[in-house]
Amino acid sequence: MTTPSSSPATSPSTTPSTSPSTGTGPVTGGAAALVADMGQGWNLGNQLEANVGGVPSETAWGNPVVTAALIDRVKAAGFDTIRIPVSYLGKIGAAPGYTVAAAWLNRIQQVVDLAHDRGLYVLINMHGDGYKSVGGAWLICDAAAQTTIKEKYQKVWQQVASRFQSYSGRLIFESMNENFDGQYGAPTQPCYSNINAYNQIFVDTVRRTGGNNTSRWLLVPGWNTNIDHTVGSGFALPTDRYRSAAIPAAEQRIMISVHYYDPWDFAGEESGAITQWGPAASNPAKKSTWGQQDFMDAQLKKVHDTFVAKGYPVFVGEYGSVDKTSADATNNRYRADFARTLVATAKKYGAATAYWDNGYNGQYGFALFDRNSATVTQQGIIDAIMSA
Repeated sequence: MTTPSSSPATSPSTTPSTSPSTGTGPVTGGAAALVADMGQGWNLGNQLEANVGGVPSETAWGNPVVTAALIDRVKAAGFDTIRIPVSYLGKIGAAPGYTVAAAWLNRIQQVVDLAHDRGLYVLINMHGDGYKSVGGAWLICDAAAQTTIKEKYQKVWQQVASRFQSYSGRLIFESMNENFDGQYGAPTQPCYSNINAYNQIFVDTVRRTGGNNTSRWLLVPGWNTNIDHTVGSGFALPTDRYRSAAIPAAEQRIMISVHYYDPWDFAGEESGAITQWGPAASNPAKKSTWGQQDFMDAQLKKVHDTFVAKGYPVFVGEYGSVDKTSADATNNRYRADFARTLVATAKKYGAATAYWDNGYNGQYGFALFDRNSATVTQQGIIDAIMSA
């Protein structure tokens, strides 16, 4: 998701270390071990993917500079994994080198270090570069210049992977976000084939940078991170021919990314009409006619049967629901129920999860924390996630 917030911006100073974090080496074990180790996840959303006119800036969408105090608070709340969406956009130089601005790559590393050095799992991706609604976006699967796009994509990931090649297996790379955002109907060709090609370029490029990248877990999405369009026809799992020979043959090192915001009229629609979810809903008129527990269970069973059962872990990299307490004072109860049920169902089917937090507290915000003060704002939802 890419959702600019309207919260006020402040910029507390922070000077995290820029030294590489070598950690303890790549994780061992298969999908089940990874999912268990990742625990509960949280998104540092609307931060390093934020941009103005296609130029990334971590404060552009109203959030303050990321601080150690915030990451400490997130960890103290019980989260074991932080997903850090990242956009590159105007920080990428011209062909043929496509060099990422050193200051931007350094800042990405600093924020990664804030989480990685605290023993957390960390995911970084290529986020807004694939959004037609974002100025300067270029990772567009229906664009004509696919050869150029693929060359640029390879060069950027080569630089990012090389920067982090010595980091432990608690760092995971994610090839892209919701590609192709804006087309939520059935997949089309050659778009889906191009998405598959991006994923293959990503895996090959990361692996060939060497170091711990030869055995690092790599996360890839299908069409728009949509479950039905990922388990259905069109998605092609990338091959992993350059992975470390030390990985047991029966184990995978590829993960599958999906997002979950169903039913959208409850989870994401900026309207006060649908504010309740689940069997505890007290007002049928405020509850969606679809997307309840049985639907959630069926959707996550699909990814289990298609991927988890074959050794490929699934990561529900975004889920959550917006704050509609301005329309219904009981809304937070159902937001907590939704989060608890999603996490519990994902656990049931062997998937890891990460709550989408865009840093915005207030009407239609997703935030669990106030990033300015590094304090908790939605303890009830956090408690629900941790109790699942």
